[in-house]
Amino acid sequence: MAGVYEQAELIGGCLPIPQLGLSLGLWQGSYEKIDRTWLRWFTLEGELILTPQEKAEQQAAESEQRAAESEQRAQRLAAKLRELNIDPDELD
Repeated sequence: MAGVYEQAELIGGCLPIPQLGLSLGLWQGSYEKIDRTWLRWFTLEGELILTPQEKAEQQAAESEQRAAESEQRAQRLAAKLRELNIDPDELD
C-alpha cells in the first residue's frame, strides 16, 4: 500500500527485498580502511555480495593459494624422483 509503512521481518539478520532479488543487512568489517558496521547488500539467501575490490582480493588470495599448493606438489614430486635416483633438474 503506497504511503504506509509496513513492518518487515528480518531473515537471518537481513531485510529481504524480493523485487530486487537482494537483501540489506549489517556487516562488521573494514572498507576503505574504516573499520565499523556497514549496511551491505546480500543475496536473498544471506550471502554477502562482494565489492569489485573484495572480489579481486579474494581471487588473488585463491590464486596465491593454488600457486603455493602447486609449488608444494612439485617439491614432493622432485623429492620422490630423487628417492628413485632420478635428478629432476636434468629432465628439462
